[in-house]
Amino acid sequence: MKFAWIVVALLLCPAMAGAAERSEILKQVESSMLVTGTIETRADGTVSSTAIDKPEKLPAGVVDFVKKQVAAWKFEPVVIDGKAHPTRSPMSVRLVAKRLDDKNYSIGIRNANFGGTTPNEGEVLTGVKMTPPPYPQSVAMHGASGVVYVVVKVGKDGHVSDAIVEQVNLKTIGLESEMTSWRKSLSNAALQATRKWTFATPIKGELADDEFWLARVPVAFYMDKRFDVAYGKWEMYIPGVRQTIPWSDEDRPGFSPDGLADGGVYTLGKNDGPKLLTPLGGT
Repeated sequence: MKFAWIVVALLLCPAMAGAAERSEILKQVESSMLVTGTIETRADGTVSSTAIDKPEKLPAGVVDFVKKQVAAWKFEPVVIDGKAHPTRSPMSVRLVAKRLDDKNYSIGIRNANFGGTTPNEGEVLTGVKMTPPPYPQSVAMHGASGVVYVVVKVGKDGHVSDAIVEQVNLKTIGLESEMTSWRKSLSNAALQATRKWTFATPIKGELADDEFWLARVPVAFYMDKRFDVAYGKWEMYIPGVRQTIPWSDEDRPGFSPDGLADGGVYTLGKNDGPKLLTPLGGT
């Protein structure tokens, strides 16, 4: 239980930080949950139905909250051959909860992702060799965990020609200086690993003739798989600053990389799904 003990100690021990710094750090801490499902829209972009995956695993009230919020969303109509069509897309939303006082919490949808239709084989980047990075010793000694969202640039030979860390979210709280150091160490470890990754590049479809391809890859660092949060459970969440991707000008309102599930390879420019027009939020 070393991991849990470290988290509790950092939260409760005033000797770890001055009162002012501790107060500012605690303001960053939220609880987070990734909820997945399917969304259907009408031709005019309004939502016709929402299905939530494994509703029995979610806390009471979460399913109703998500469905109520999603029902009010409006999307840009999907036009094919000059005619608007209804859509059906996989959906993932990042819920965040923040403590207001001893009895009350605010809850909202931080971001959402819509995967579009399932691509055919050979139309998107797929991983061939993606050896996970080693756990940085400087982070491991503190029992810290987090997720690094990497965007890789892949050439026609399937090798990574460049990579950038788009965001680092921590799941362990520490002093501001410690968390800055953890983010840097996790970022460096993830980037070093990507240099050895190889991919199968698109050989057909709309992306086949591109000069290079981009993909998001969430890289999760957990000290012990026992602490990998199960679906439907709240987890500690300290979001990092999102960086601009130099090779992409994509604009997807409501999107953030931490709306993506761990373990996937998400090709940019393919199957982004319907474009959300409604601002996110709700409590």
